[in-house]
Amino acid sequence: MERSVPDVPPADTTEDLILVQRAQQGDMVAYDELVRRYQERVYATIYHMTGNREDAVDLAQEAFIKGFQALKSFKGDSSFYTWVYRIAVNKTINFLKSRKNKSHLSLNAMDFNAEHDPDMVSLVSENTPRRDAGLSELQGKLNEAMLKLSPVHRLVVTLHDVQGLAHEEIASIMDCNVGTVRSRLFYARQQLQAYLSDYLK
Repeated sequence: MERSVPDVPPADTTEDLILVQRAQQGDMVAYDELVRRYQERVYATIYHMTGNREDAVDLAQEAFIKGFQALKSFKGDSSFYTWVYRIAVNKTINFLKSRKNKSHLSLNAMDFNAEHDPDMVSLVSENTPRRDAGLSELQGKLNEAMLKLSPVHRLVVTLHDVQGLAHEEIASIMDCNVGTVRSRLFYARQQLQAYLSDYLK
């Protein structure tokens, strides 16, 4: 199954660090290259959290602008990719907390990683024999269930099940330990299953 969000090749952290050092000295071309490398992945994450393309474009742009403004504080303790992801995630969580009318997550986007994730397979496939016929209805139910999760729990599902990031990467982005990521993911899935239980019977 092909992924519906852009893949990013493993970051060449050495090359990234050289670009960061150049950007820290005011080289906008170097920062533009960093933006080019990661803007699609950052945008995709924000989009799956907000469900709104315009909001995602604005928030991604704001994240990279803030990243440039804060670049002097980047010490290289993590990759640039993880650092800017954290900025984007924090901005998005704050945005979601401040708005009431939340939108939805695409079921198709969750599908691409489901074949590698037994929990997601059981959640959206095995329990739903009429999946193909009821895809639209299921998507609506899943959207509603996702929106009942807190921003933090929605984020961990988005990063793991939609973006396909490892627990360690998510821990770095969310600034917590791996155990916290696992417990948040477990709780979020339990909540989703509870919200969808009537539909999946």
